[in-house]
Amino acid sequence: MPAAAAPASTLPRRRGPRAALAARWQRWWSARLPRTDTLELTQRNLYILPTAAGWMLALTLLVLLVASINFQLNLGYLLTFLLAGCAAASVHVCHGTLRGLTLHLVAPEAQFAGSAAPLQVQLHSSRRSPRRAIALALHGSGHWALADVPAGGSATLQVAFAAPRRGLHDVPVLTAQTLFPLGAFRVWTLWRPAAQLLVYPQPEVPAPPLPPGEPQAGSGASASHQGAGEFDGVRAWRAGDGLRQVVWKKAARALATGSGELVSRDTQHSQRRQLWLDAAATGLAAPEARLSRLASWVLQADRMGVDYGLRVPGRQIAPATGPAHRRACLEALALC
Repeated sequence: MPAAAAPASTLPRRRGPRAALAARWQRWWSARLPRTDTLELTQRNLYILPTAAGWMLALTLLVLLVASINFQLNLGYLLTFLLAGCAAASVHVCHGTLRGLTLHLVAPEAQFAGSAAPLQVQLHSSRRSPRRAIALALHGSGHWALADVPAGGSATLQVAFAAPRRGLHDVPVLTAQTLFPLGAFRVWTLWRPAAQLLVYPQPEVPAPPLPPGEPQAGSGASASHQGAGEFDGVRAWRAGDGLRQVVWKKAARALATGSGELVSRDTQHSQRRQLWLDAAATGLAAPEARLSRLASWVLQADRMGVDYGLRVPGRQIAPATGPAHRRACLEALALC
């Protein structure tokens, strides 16, 4: 008995020759664009073509002209050439709306995987008249951000870029365009920024408890069993202890039991133990799952304000704390 054919929805989609040719053309054209974070729009990098409304206007003018010639309508001639003159003037106005404009991409900040990174573009104009209805989007996305640039001023546009995975990604090609004033012509440009976007691993949710601390070499401290997250010692709260030094988890328990006793981290004990975020201590086999758990541990340790180090294959970051240390650890995870 012959095997049943697979449903159409489960069969892999094949690209048609037209789609493959279009994709190849886009890759070839994008490779020819120079990489720059600041682009000045001139006649060399602006393109103009009629829109669907523009072709319809041309057809209407042709019908009006034929009717005027056939019936010898002087008012028909007047209307035809008046509309044709407006369309011709709109070509110059539409092209001038983008010509002379300067686009500058602000360096994007690193983002976590799964979240969209805002790409901020500044538009600068030195012309004495305002520029209207300028649109910006990722090339081929169809999601446009609109802005008007005042005379001799600047405006800011934001478009969202969602990176598919962690790592260092090139900012995709951007498209700027305008249909002003009639919508009969489209003037656009393609822009290939030189900036890159760093994407951190997506933190595991909910965040698992931190691993226990490790005794420092030569301290002679034994690796006694400790609860999750209690990698350093605690003591009774003293006047002058900072808010980050208070163990709020134990403070919440004390409040629930009614004892009202606050405890702080024992810095002398913590000097004998170190918190290491090690990929081998995650207990996970999948590499991406390991990085996701390490990212959540980095954020958790940073919120607690404790010193922590990071061990990943091929790299080790010594224990420290602060925004710079957190950024260095997340970058190591992103590029691992």
